[in-house]
Amino acid sequence: MDAVRQANVDLRVHDRVALDEIELYSEMLSAVASAERPLTVDEIDMVLGIGHTAQS
Repeated sequence: MDAVRQANVDLRVHDRVALDEIELYSEMLSAVASAERPLTVDEIDMVLGIGHTAQS
């Protein structure tokens, strides 16, 4: 979370897992909203920060 968003976080909220899920969801919604077509699985993985390992 960048410093600007962290400064706006209510310090009474301490559920890190929930906040991380909300952030991922908002990133996904932003990516979908700006796309001109449905996202591919690889694009979704990139938004979520999931890396693919090389397969042999």
